[in-house]
Amino acid sequence: MATTFKYLNSILFLILIIKGSSYCSLNNINIGTIRSGRQIQGQPEWNVVVINNCSCTQSQIRLACKGFRTTENVSPSIISKQGDSCLLINGNPLKGFANVRFSYAWDRPFLLLPTSSRIGAC
Repeated sequence: MATTFKYLNSILFLILIIKGSSYCSLNNINIGTIRSGRQIQGQPEWNVVVINNCSCTQSQIRLACKGFRTTENVSPSIISKQGDSCLLINGNPLKGFANVRFSYAWDRPFLLLPTSSRIGAC
């Protein structure tokens, strides 16, 4: 009886570990911004990479982008400003461990933070 209980506990523990390792959250959306060294219309250019650092697909990714402006054209299919929020890739899925890159030009980098997403298939 005690041996059976140990085996059941071990199986339950492994299931929880496996389930937990595939769980994604908004915290798995990582954003990096770095200066490119180029000037666009007199403004420094910034390169941005948004990474889905999880095995699950995330869609409808919204970023806080209050005051976001740029002198460089950024395709609205990559990032579209809607008030103080920006929608990434038209809300389309960003697969696990995939990334999206874009550049903008302004006198300072903007703090872009993920505010919401929908977790999809893993």
